[in-house]
Amino acid sequence: MHGKTAPPSAQLSAPEPAARKGSSHEPTGYRRVFAVAEFRFVFAAHALSLLGVVVSELALTVLVYGLTGSPLLSSLVLALGFLPHLVGGALLSGVADQYPPRGVLVVCDLLCAACAGAMALPGTPIAVLLVLRCLIAVTAPVFTGTRTATLADILGDGDLFVLGRSLLRIVSQGALLIGFGLGGVLLTVVSPRGALVVTVCTFASSALLLRFGTRRRPAWTGKGALVRNSLSGTRQVLEDRRTRAVLLLTWGPPLFVVAPEALAAAFADEIGVGAAGVGLLMCAMPVGTIAGELIAGALFSPAARARITLPLAASGLLPLLAVPVLPGLGWVLLALALTGIAGAYTLGLDQWFVRAVPEELRGRAMTAQTAGLMTTQGGGMALAGAAAEFWPVSVVVCAAGASGTVCCVLLALHVLRTGERPDR
Repeated sequence: MHGKTAPPSAQLSAPEPAARKGSSHEPTGYRRVFAVAEFRFVFAAHALSLLGVVVSELALTVLVYGLTGSPLLSSLVLALGFLPHLVGGALLSGVADQYPPRGVLVVCDLLCAACAGAMALPGTPIAVLLVLRCLIAVTAPVFTGTRTATLADILGDGDLFVLGRSLLRIVSQGALLIGFGLGGVLLTVVSPRGALVVTVCTFASSALLLRFGTRRRPAWTGKGALVRNSLSGTRQVLEDRRTRAVLLLTWGPPLFVVAPEALAAAFADEIGVGAAGVGLLMCAMPVGTIAGELIAGALFSPAARARITLPLAASGLLPLLAVPVLPGLGWVLLALALTGIAGAYTLGLDQWFVRAVPEELRGRAMTAQTAGLMTTQGGGMALAGAAAEFWPVSVVVCAAGASGTVCCVLLALHVLRTGERPDR
């Protein structure tokens, strides 16, 4: 096992243009992150690949439904975006540490482009379409974990890393708001298979940006048995009390917070707001999340973000308790937006997690974090849907808020007991 040739602090890209400390022209807030040239390429590549995923999901859903007329098979397209993350995260996380990270990122993008290209071919059977969708989903945690570990090299493991990761999450939330709308417009102009060709171009463009816009760095560890190293690394991450506590608090809130999104269509029908209301219900929480991240990232110091982490994580689901008694759609949207704003707790958790994980485990740890996050979201959606078969949607959302608050308070106390001072 060997480390990098230089520590992360020695590999930071210099801001452009360099500013003297204390200069009035020195970048502040998120501008400091964009001053790092490599991050600008990573950011652009992330936006393109994410756009590709959103468009491919929409196009494939329409294509499968058009070919089969089956709501179940078309819904599997979205479900398969969550389920394979656990497999990819558990069995393939070692890729992030055993191979040069730039190569891993480029290969993942090219593999996704190849899968989308095969989907676009006329006559591709339904079963093959779903398998190809699974392959894209399996690569997602490896890609995300490797990219996150690389961010710690590009930006260091301090506040720049936190802000950089925050920006990538903001792009992810923005893609949910914009991507499906753009995809819908695109499908009025081209066929679903034509939209998949556009997806091929976005993945290929992302690969090019990463290949020529970022520096080659050596692998964190030597090569070995991939599956054994992946499982061993995940076990080491979970065995450490500190990292386990932070991971659990990272995964806890999303298990419950997805309930309103998963039940948006049924919720809109229950409160009588029609199809337009579905879109508003699905947009409210992402809008709040973006606002919360921007406020915390741009206006709060690292110490202030650390101080609000546990209170926000513990109380963020409380607005959902009011949903059954709120008088109209506007108040429901406000409650969802407030829950989204509380998502700013993730900035503090990011800092604690990257500090707690040893460098040689960083890729596997970040991959496991992503895989667990997506798996809990998928499980939360399934649980919410099952509960809504027996109880009104508003009651299910309220119950998710209540049970989630109890769970998150306990997890926050557990993190606090691991010794992190709230001002760090």
